[in-house]
Amino acid sequence: MHITQLNRECLLHLFSFLDKNSRKSLAKTCHKFLEVFQDPLLWSLLNFHSPAELKKDNFLLGPALKYLSICWYSERVKVCNIEDWMKNNFQKDFCNRHENTVSDFLLEVCNRCPNLLSLTLSGCGHVTDDCILLLLKNCPNLRTLKLENCVRVTDRTLEAATLYGGSLQRLHVDFCRNITQTGLERVREKRPSIMLRAERSANMIPDNKPEKKLLLEKASRKLVQH
Repeated sequence: MHITQLNRECLLHLFSFLDKNSRKSLAKTCHKFLEVFQDPLLWSLLNFHSPAELKKDNFLLGPALKYLSICWYSERVKVCNIEDWMKNNFQKDFCNRHENTVSDFLLEVCNRCPNLLSLTLSGCGHVTDDCILLLLKNCPNLRTLKLENCVRVTDRTLEAATLYGGSLQRLHVDFCRNITQTGLERVREKRPSIMLRAERSANMIPDNKPEKKLLLEKASRKLVQH
């Protein structure tokens, strides 16, 4: 039997073992494989390993998407995690090339993937509270939200989780330096059923501009003098 003679269910199963590029390449070989590639059931899970992958035309977004992860572990992630006021021109130029890539992609997810159950973001240094808030509003079935090393995420995201994460069961905000202990305590108070994890987040030093740091240092000196 030739592979093209297999029924739709078998072909979907075979395609499920392939990565996105392989699926796209195979879809170019015949009309039947193209139909399988375009079947929403094939795209219930998506994993990306860099912002550049989000711009490729080798996947589909739709209501069938249940599990999404964008995990960027490259050394270049460190540049995105530097406070904006500390970046030099080279670092700013690097960030400008992709700073909206993940956020724009998540907006597409908000519009096209209302049945999302799980979202993992790691190393996405330019994702903001507003983006996460919108996603929580538009994906009411979201059960798991894992944020790691997302430096722009603050207590506003925690507040949004308590207000709009009605289905949320698990919330991770690991190594997110602008999360505070106060914000974490509010989540535990308002939504004790959520399994909350915040490895290192509340113990890290939040972003402060130089003028704010100077004021803090002066205040500290006054306390010592008294």
